[in-house]
Amino acid sequence: MSKLARNKVWAALLLLVPSFIIILGVFVLPMLYMLVISVREDGGTGTWTFAQYKLFFQDPYYIEVLWRTVKLSLWTVLACLILGYPVAMYMARATPKMRGFITFLIISPHLISVVIRNFGWVVILSDNGFINSALLKLGLIDKPLRLLYNELGVVIGLTDSLIVYMVLAVAASLYAVDASLYKAAGILGASKARMFFSLTLPLSMPGIFAGTTLVFSLAMSAFVTPALMGGTSVKVMPVIAYEKIMAAYDWSLGAALAFLLLGSTLGLVALFTKLVETKRYKEVFSS
Repeated sequence: MSKLARNKVWAALLLLVPSFIIILGVFVLPMLYMLVISVREDGGTGTWTFAQYKLFFQDPYYIEVLWRTVKLSLWTVLACLILGYPVAMYMARATPKMRGFITFLIISPHLISVVIRNFGWVVILSDNGFINSALLKLGLIDKPLRLLYNELGVVIGLTDSLIVYMVLAVAASLYAVDASLYKAAGILGASKARMFFSLTLPLSMPGIFAGTTLVFSLAMSAFVTPALMGGTSVKVMPVIAYEKIMAAYDWSLGAALAFLLLGSTLGLVALFTKLVETKRYKEVFSS
């Protein structure tokens, strides 16, 4: 390696030092400290033990809470994909000015606190809210629908918060699709449905994969939305971990639940990635 090349490598490493220090101080060291707390009694001051992790697997309640967290995250991914994919398709075919306008529209709600947005949904979805009031006045229902403080309310809130990631990820994939492919397919007599299933959908799979991974990971770790829109009837892992630490002052169990949530999320994302890559590998070698 020449002297110039070595200087470039060292310059790149030096540029990474500030980021490395921030990640080390803000993420790595706190996570290691929480890991130590999770395997020691009395909030990290007692003897070493794995009793907190054993408690999780022995108590069906915690297993049920983890499954509910995964289930709500999967429903959120599905809702974001169904609602966000048409928006991404429209953005891919729109003019640059319209793309910028739509991007602003879907990002602008995130300029408002998630707490304020959730309270807005509470006003809309409550028994006396806009939806139930309108349906009652139209005579379509006899009593208010239960749209809040249940799993449906949590999915609605999470979808509102996370759909932007799905839209932008899928749109980024569709931007790269050459328009001449659609012209060629049209010349060959392909219908719009055939174009979608043979061109649009397969070419947008990288964006779907990226959006699914982002939405699922963020939904698994969401705290504010499930706490506000799920109430006391819908408990998820982040809420349980928070309650164990801040309400019950059981730091060891709360830290263990947090790491079990982290491990579950990483494991499911890794499994999904493996399945996707295996499918791609088979498609490449079968063609």
